[in-house]
Amino acid sequence: CQAQSSTRNYGPVFEEQPVHTLFPEGSAEEKVTLACRARASPPATYRWKMNGTEIKTEPDSRYRLVAGDLVISNPVKAKDAGSYQCVASNSRGTVVSREASLRFGFLQEFSAEERDPVKITEGWGVMFACSPPPHYPGLSYRWLLNEFPNFIPADGRRFVSQTTGNLYIAKTEASDLGNYSCFATSHIDFITKSVFSKFSRLSLAAEDARQYAPSIKARFPADTYALAGQMVTLECFAFGNPVPRIKWRKLDSSQTSKWIGSEPLLQIQDVGFEDEGTYECEAENIKGRDTYQGRIIIQAQPEWLKVITDTEADIGSDLRWSCAAAGKPRPAVRWLRDGQPLTSQNRIEVSGGELRFSKLVLEDSGMYQCVAENKHGTVYASAELTVQALAPDFRLNPVKRLIPAARSGKVIIPCQPRAAPKATVLWTKGTELLINSSRVTITTDGTLILQNISKSDEGKYTCFAENFMGKANSTGILSVRDATKITLAPSSADINVGENLTLQCHASHDPTMDLTFTWSLDDFPIDFDKSEGHYRRASVKEAIGDLSIFNAQLKHSGRYTCTAQTVVDSASESATLTVRGPPGPPGGVVVRDISDTTVQLSWSRGFDNHSPIARYIIEARTLLSSKWKQMRTNPVNIEGNAETAQVLNLIPWMDYEFRVLASNILGVGEPSLPSSKIRTKEAAPTVAPSGLSGGGGAPNELIINWTPTLRDYQNGDGFGYILSFRKKGTQGWLTARVPHAESLHYVYRNESIGPYTPFEVKIKAYNRKGEGPESLTAIVYSAEEEPKVAPFRVMAKAVLSSEMDVSWEPVEQGDMTGVLLGYEIRYWKDGDKEEAADRVRTAGLVTSAHVTGLNPNTKYHVSVRAYNRAGTGPPSPSTNVTTTKPPPKRPPGNISWTFSGSTVSIKWDPVVAKADESAVMGYKV
Repeated sequence: CQAQSSTRNYGPVFEEQPVHTLFPEGSAEEKVTLACRARASPPATYRWKMNGTEIKTEPDSRYRLVAGDLVISNPVKAKDAGSYQCVASNSRGTVVSREASLRFGFLQEFSAEERDPVKITEGWGVMFACSPPPHYPGLSYRWLLNEFPNFIPADGRRFVSQTTGNLYIAKTEASDLGNYSCFATSHIDFITKSVFSKFSRLSLAAEDARQYAPSIKARFPADTYALAGQMVTLECFAFGNPVPRIKWRKLDSSQTSKWIGSEPLLQIQDVGFEDEGTYECEAENIKGRDTYQGRIIIQAQPEWLKVITDTEADIGSDLRWSCAAAGKPRPAVRWLRDGQPLTSQNRIEVSGGELRFSKLVLEDSGMYQCVAENKHGTVYASAELTVQALAPDFRLNPVKRLIPAARSGKVIIPCQPRAAPKATVLWTKGTELLINSSRVTITTDGTLILQNISKSDEGKYTCFAENFMGKANSTGILSVRDATKITLAPSSADINVGENLTLQCHASHDPTMDLTFTWSLDDFPIDFDKSEGHYRRASVKEAIGDLSIFNAQLKHSGRYTCTAQTVVDSASESATLTVRGPPGPPGGVVVRDISDTTVQLSWSRGFDNHSPIARYIIEARTLLSSKWKQMRTNPVNIEGNAETAQVLNLIPWMDYEFRVLASNILGVGEPSLPSSKIRTKEAAPTVAPSGLSGGGGAPNELIINWTPTLRDYQNGDGFGYILSFRKKGTQGWLTARVPHAESLHYVYRNESIGPYTPFEVKIKAYNRKGEGPESLTAIVYSAEEEPKVAPFRVMAKAVLSSEMDVSWEPVEQGDMTGVLLGYEIRYWKDGDKEEAADRVRTAGLVTSAHVTGLNPNTKYHVSVRAYNRAGTGPPSPSTNVTTTKPPPKRPPGNISWTFSGSTVSIKWDPVVAKADESAVMGYKV
């Protein structure tokens, strides 16, 4: 084995190229650096050109080379502004970089001349011209009113053009009086400079401002050119009273474009060719409108579609290189060789993006560049051409030393020496020259193919290669081995989904070589690691390659091929596995013959997956529910050979999707794709509304409530309710129509309605197809009134110092004007007003209450009222009660006790009550 330690040389390849640079005049920086760096072997040397002329970088010059970078000291616009290009060279060739401009940014002061005052009638529009001073590059503009930093906001009535700097006021107001100055700012890298103009005074003539139609004053160019990927800004602003509203749209061929903006600025980010076209700005107020149109024209810098790559080619051969670039305008393409223009000559033809070489020579080697350019930019693509002239050399790719081959098989022996130009090849076996025959083939590239091999083919085979640079040869030894044979082939089988199976495969082979088994399904190799446990090798014995299949699925059906392989030959046998399972999804579900409760469904038959389809199931879902439900059909059981059926019992005026599932003895298969959405036809309602009830409200009102009918039962558009009601015991019915499905109550007012009067009420639904059935009759009472009668015989009794019991005689039910809910006890201290009374309510028909939280030794007044849903009734005559004094606070003292047999004697000092405490009645032990 020989090793070559030489490093391959190559031409310069740019890793960093100069970029467009903007240098601020008056900057504290004393130099500009234009970067250039190329990878090359041997290392590159560098030169620079300015405006096509080479720059001399002498020691005392303002131009210095630092590695490949060009450093310009104390740059001056008059001398240094221009286009720069880096040239990198080594012994392999030369390349030139893209061109980069060096420009100088500046902003001069505004003119010192005074600006004329402006006088205008209040309510009219006005424009102040900025007239910015000389500058580069562009500026941003704002306007000052009276003093810094009182900047004028862009508020829809006022607008500052960032194109001209002019200030526009759509409609002047009294607050606009004052002095105006244009404030211009330049941004260069991190340096900001601002200047402002002399002030111009605005005065207004007071006059009744009349309204007038818009007039567009700030308008974008008729043609706006923009580069793809940039941001485009269009300006539009109008005078008018009232202040006009601005709208934008892009006009298409139908002139029905949608409005796309409503500000004085229309900005399109990252503009593309689809944005090209005519845009319209419209200014509108109540007095009229004004419009303006202009075009956006999109162009693009050159961009490579196809480039050249480094190429090694044989001497004397032909070569064709091509470049292609996109851009607008269409880029022109030119070629450079070692940095110099290349044109057609002798063996070289240059035609636009095509470069053709005939019969390459060594001198054609070098660095080539394809250059595409239009007025918006230039792009460079570089590649190195190496023309080779080499004598045949087998060191990198000799003929294989030992060549095993199977008896009766075929062997292929390549002969691939490195050579330029391509070598002619001869083969020998020993000393015998080989020529093409029935068993021997020598291909055009020198490969030797031997077929139907026998033991007599063993021996030394030598490849001889030669070209005008020299000759070489390489030898290998052919050894004949026993052929590989399948001794037990896999057998075809049928199984059901989920079952297991082993496919057998045994083989014999030459014992001096290793044997491997591979399996494929329909000619695709089986990857055991990615089979999710479905495939496993069944044996680790060398001559057995059985395949086990676990939990078989439909996708495992197909032709399985077992291949037994050694390094010299292989043998294969195949078997077919059929996996039976539930049917596949039916296809093409179509809905037709749509009525209010039925549709006709048709479908196409899916795969039966090797087991006949027994029947079909139809499912549906509405837009109100995502859950699929099995539907009733005609016929009830759909046979496996059917492809159409009627679906029954659908809801009228409902949106449906349908799907079909097939089944066989192995189960139900996957559903079809849903049908397109359909809506059944309308029908009159078939269900009466539920939840009929009511009551409450103001005097002389009957309120009727019900549960709104769900979408499922509306059956059609124009849905509403019809109420029928009458006073219980009367004959004629009153009716009322209540539109809208979401309605849930109705109020009937009439002065003749007495309080808590029973009414019989019925309800039914209607839609534009008719009326539905009526509900059962419900009893609903009219509005209640407060009770008219007071409880009597009210009694109050103090229980403890903070509690009392109150009792009373109830009101008569016949005197009630509503449902008695209970009683309200009001109690207040002697000396307080009744309005300040505390209140306790009872529920139901109880006639007593226990009141807590009272103050001790206090006189209270107590009254009781009945209440219902309408409110409380009149009070009973009040009664009085005085709470007892509180018990003594001091406990008994000096407690002692003695035992005597089974008794204990206890003694203590008595407690004497104070004047504000109740007397001691006894003690509790």
